[in-house]
Amino acid sequence: MLAYAVRRILLMIPTLFAIILVNFVIVQAAPGGPVDQLIAQLKGADTGALGRMSGGGAEVSTASTPDQSRGARGLDPEFIKQLNKLYGFDKPPAERFWTMVRNYLAFDFGTSFYRDRPVIRLIADKLPVSISLGLWATLISYLVSIPLGIRKAVRNGTRFDTATSAAIIIGYAIPGYIFAVLLIVLFAGGSYLHWFPLRGIVSDDWSSFPWPRRIADYFWHVALPVVSLLVGSFASLTMLTKNSFLDEINKQYVVTARAKGLSARRVLYGHVFRNAMLLVIAGFPAAFIGILFTGALLVEVIFSLDGLGYLGFQAAIGRDYPVMFGTLYIYTLIGLATTLIRDLTDTLVDPRIDFATR
Repeated sequence: MLAYAVRRILLMIPTLFAIILVNFVIVQAAPGGPVDQLIAQLKGADTGALGRMSGGGAEVSTASTPDQSRGARGLDPEFIKQLNKLYGFDKPPAERFWTMVRNYLAFDFGTSFYRDRPVIRLIADKLPVSISLGLWATLISYLVSIPLGIRKAVRNGTRFDTATSAAIIIGYAIPGYIFAVLLIVLFAGGSYLHWFPLRGIVSDDWSSFPWPRRIADYFWHVALPVVSLLVGSFASLTMLTKNSFLDEINKQYVVTARAKGLSARRVLYGHVFRNAMLLVIAGFPAAFIGILFTGALLVEVIFSLDGLGYLGFQAAIGRDYPVMFGTLYIYTLIGLATTLIRDLTDTLVDPRIDFATR
């Protein structure tokens, strides 16, 4: 297992390199870079980038954009050169790419174009929000889906199984972000009730609250976002649990245990539960990363939660390339690491699985 883990870790390097390269090329060809946006603001609004230029400049990330922008036409060429140099676009794309790769290996993502802060600090501030949402959604999903899945397996084919299956299918068919909008309309002051806050993960004066009230305020703010994230994972995990138990219940050792006179509860939780839960437990890392990647991004944007997904969304809108590439790098790294943990967990809970021999 150790040799397999080492090989997988080494394979992460070319995978990260390929992802960065593809996205670098895409951004290189995309119009409307930071120079364009900065020129569009010259008539009134000042930005952090202008402030750095007037203060002597600072080293920034070397992500790419076309060296000449359409918005630069009609302006002093020397001024345009200063803008390109400010953002690091005065160098050839290949040189910028290799500089970026070397810096990223040391987790040096440069400085945000518009926030005047190192990208690594921004990510460190926002990442706990996204991880907490993913963990709460995953844990609650397991706490609800496993008992429900077991109940559905035991009462397979009954009205209870049919009714819950219909509800699960409907929930699975509703995208998380659509459900988030529905919750806002119903419970966050959209058109009906105003039981929950519309945005943010804590109140503005949260730091002045006593600890019990801080905890209550946090859960009050994350209630709707977590429920939004639960929809898809809840459905799939419930059906996975049910099918795992049905598969085990029909095996020969269960028939033998019943023939020995063991009670149905003893057979279910003494024999079936341990074997059926192997697949469900091993899927925990994959469930967490699925929630974090597929649902949390849009939910953070909808509820204005100051997490990594919302940070990346704002960076994409504002063409803040250091933040865009930094968040992409961290998300990719988390995804690769979680996939490795999932494979190792599969091997630990079921010794019959051996990825190293494949």
